[in-house]
Amino acid sequence: MHKKRAIKRNVLLALVIGAVAALATGAFGTINPANAPSGTHLQAGTIGCTVGSDGLTVTCSAFELAGVGNTNAFVSLTANYSGVVDCFNRGGNLVESHETTFSATNEGTERPTRNGRLRVAARSVSPDLDLAEPCPNPNWTPRFHEGSPVLDGFTYTLTFAGFTNPYISLP
Repeated sequence: MHKKRAIKRNVLLALVIGAVAALATGAFGTINPANAPSGTHLQAGTIGCTVGSDGLTVTCSAFELAGVGNTNAFVSLTANYSGVVDCFNRGGNLVESHETTFSATNEGTERPTRNGRLRVAARSVSPDLDLAEPCPNPNWTPRFHEGSPVLDGFTYTLTFAGFTNPYISLP
């Protein structure tokens, strides 16, 4: 009799924890259980992304999922930027400026370690001048104009192998 009560209590506790986790994560994005192996759930950590104090760097936290079996997941963080690139000649004089848009991406495949657990590493991106449109003359030196670039937005997704749509999608 006590075992049944303990099982019911544990199931109820798991449901409450799952609901709280879903609500907390839902404020930042979407988790769709239909796009994951049956039984997938957050085991440890927090699913979420933050923008750094510079307003440009995006960092997504590490976490661990359980119940994934032997299913790999593709994780992608992409940030979109816009700004102005100034081009300087060898004498240090500004030759021209041009507007540009570019993206920085950090992505890869995560593989389950043991017991159906998937450790998802933290990911981070920041603007890189090499990703922006270059100066038309290779002898010119590019620099971001003061106040550039600007973070226009980012996406973070985790998509399990064999599934078309992401399990986790954060704007």
